[in-house]
Amino acid sequence: MGTKFSEDVVPLSELKINPGRVVKHVVEAHRPVLLTSRGRGVAVVQSLTDYEQAEDEREFMRAVVIGLADLKAGREVFLAEAKARLGLK
Repeated sequence: MGTKFSEDVVPLSELKINPGRVVKHVVEAHRPVLLTSRGRGVAVVQSLTDYEQAEDEREFMRAVVIGLADLKAGREVFLAEAKARLGLK
């Protein structure tokens, strides 16, 4: 998801004039748009679907990192023991 500066940087004044175009762009391009004011970045607009997907991916990666840290620290449980603790067969 590389940024295309010619398309993905939008001045706030353009957002005020045509917000629908900006929203349509982020939905169709699957890239966030950087909003600028006086040439400086002030906010990012991203489609809800892309935001939710990115959050799910971040949450998964956090869980993987925690799991790897648990393994490294010796905090592991064999499947049979986990099933027994949970009352599963």
